[in-house]
Parts: sequence; structure tokens; C-alpha cells
Amino acid sequence: MPKHTTHSEETDPENRAEAKTSVPEKDVQASEGEKNAQKQGQEAAEPPAPEDKIAELEAQLAETRDQLLRKAADFENFRKRMNQEKQNAIEYANQSLLLDIIPVIDDFERAIQAGENTSDFTAFLEGVKMIEKRLSSQLESKWGLKRFNSAGEPFDPNMHEAIMMEKSPDVSEPVVQEDLFKGYYLKDRVIRAAKVKVLMPEEVGAGK
Repeated sequence: MPKHTTHSEETDPENRAEAKTSVPEKDVQASEGEKNAQKQGQEAAEPPAPEDKIAELEAQLAETRDQLLRKAADFENFRKRMNQEKQNAIEYANQSLLLDIIPVIDDFERAIQAGENTSDFTAFLEGVKMIEKRLSSQLESKWGLKRFNSAGEPFDPNMHEAIMMEKSPDVSEPVVQEDLFKGYYLKDRVIRAAKVKVLMPEEVGAGK
């Protein structure tokens, strides 16, 4: 049986074209959404422009340079402060010792004034001996400075400096006869050798 068409369908070609090309609105929106999503995905996957990367690296470099300059300045200030403290420590290292010696100087001044106004030499001498004893005792007990005697001891070049020598038949090895200047220890170290007169065996003096 032949298909019948309406008059409007046969006579209106625009309606036929519109009917063929029309798409549901929801399908159009979905298609646009997919395109937008694809576009955003492409943009996210694309690397930043070289200009942006260069600007970012330059900013990082500037920040790093600034940090290094600050650290260098801090280190220089620290170095100067340490040098100043070291210099101060060297210059004032003996302050405590000198403060202990000042009263002894005062004692000497009083002893000199007393000696100028008295004819009692014995009293003056005893006063000077007391000052010397006080100073030696204080230096030994507080600062570790100890005077040592060498008379009668075997000559030791680590402790003694021979100023005078004399041959003697009574010794078989060099022996200190007399302290000309006392030697001193600072704790366990000899800081000044004693200047001494030494008795030498006669055979050594004869070149045997």
C-alpha cells in the first residue's frame, strides 16, 4: 500500500531539513561541557611558557642571593665580634694578676716612706722581707708561680743556665754550686731557668 504524506511535508522542504538536523538541547549542553573539559585538560597538560619559567627562576635566584648575602653579613659580624673579644681577652688577660700586685706596690711605697724617716735599718729590712714573702706566697698559691732552689742539685740544662763554671775535685758530674738568679715554675712548666754557678769535674775540664 503506498505511503501517504501530508501536504505540508511535501510542500515545505524547510520543515524536512529542520526535522533532520535538529538535536536535543541536553545533548548540545553535554557536548559543550565535554569540549570545555577537554580544553581545560589540554591547558593543564601544557607546560608553562618559557617567559614564565624564566621569571620564576629569576625570582628564586634573587631570593637565594639575598639569603646568601644576609648569611655572609651575619658571619662577618660574628667574625669581627670574636676578634674583638679575643683582642680584649689578650689585652686584659693579666688584669686579675695586676690587681693582686697593686697592694704589694702599696706596701713597698709605705716601706720606702718609713725607711726615709727612720734610722732603724733592721726594722726596714724586716718590713721588706715581709712584703717579698707575701708576694711570693700569693703568686704561688693563686697563680701557680713557684720559685725553685738549685744549689747542690745536678746541673740540668732544662732547668739551669750556667753563668759561671769552676773546676772542682769534689764532684764527678756538673753540680750547681750557687743560684745567681732563682728559677721559676708556672705550675709544672719551667718558665725561667735558674742562672747558676756550676762546679765541673776536673777531668772534664782537662778534656778527658
